[in-house]
Amino acid sequence: MDHLKFTSESAPRRTVALVVPLYNEEAVASLLISEIEAFRGEHPEVVEVILVDDGSRDDTAEKVRTLTAGKPGYVLVQFSRNFGHQIAITAGMEFVTADAAIIMDADLQDPLSVAAEMIDKWREGYDVVYGLREEREGETVFKRATAWLFYRFFNHMTDVQAPIDTGDFRLVSRPVLDAYRRLGESKPFVRGLIAWLGFEQTGIRYRRPPRAAGRPKYSFRKSFRLAVDSITSFSQKPLWYAVGIGMTISLLSIAGIVWALLQKFVFGGVVPGWTSLIFAAFFFGGVQLFFLGVTGAYLARVYEEVKGRPRYLLRDVWRSNGDT
Repeated sequence: MDHLKFTSESAPRRTVALVVPLYNEEAVASLLISEIEAFRGEHPEVVEVILVDDGSRDDTAEKVRTLTAGKPGYVLVQFSRNFGHQIAITAGMEFVTADAAIIMDADLQDPLSVAAEMIDKWREGYDVVYGLREEREGETVFKRATAWLFYRFFNHMTDVQAPIDTGDFRLVSRPVLDAYRRLGESKPFVRGLIAWLGFEQTGIRYRRPPRAAGRPKYSFRKSFRLAVDSITSFSQKPLWYAVGIGMTISLLSIAGIVWALLQKFVFGGVVPGWTSLIFAAFFFGGVQLFFLGVTGAYLARVYEEVKGRPRYLLRDVWRSNGDT
């Protein structure tokens, strides 16, 4: 027993980083840093805090510098402009040097008490520990309904079975971080890519509280764009659905033509229904335009990838120990 105790105590301590994207979070910055410091006091394995300022237009960056100056382990990564939430998370993951990273939002809707449970699960051997939202407080019925629909639609449309009712709040181990860095997609969908990577994954259920301060940054437009990007990144099914619907419409059209010819030349009747034909033309024209848009979304995705531009540009990297 003494030998086992000695071995356990002498084993190297595994370290954890926090990755927190920021966008106009001046209102919540003080509370955020206070909560992080309290958490680090209870969990000394948290040696890094990577804060990624995604082109904030307020004084988020300056406030973070003031609040963290002299405190060990803080890194403030500033983008040259706003590149988006998913890119900010990706950049933060690339700056991590610890053995694992916990991705969380700055608004404290991702409770650090749950992060502690994630660390325990990681110690049990899991590579990915994600948060499962049982309740979503402070959100509209429309927001909850669209979120519920999206995850189920995503899993139906893709071969990647991402855990439903989750966000980006999760712990990822060093092997996952290293594997993620090898992915070079210009518009990453982080939770989908992590699901695609595999590894040992598990979830922790929790109640998601309302924002501690400030306003939500994800508008319906941004959420819709994220949904389109995620589907086009992981699935070809919309294109095949377009092919299937096109073939079905063609077969129905051929059947209609045959019926019209039979009516006129075999049965000697008159084919009525110009109004219905006009409505049918409008309907099928709308279907064509819709699937033309679907095809265009895929072409736009390919266009973004082949340009080869960097996913983000850095304005500055500031460290609380004085290094830049």
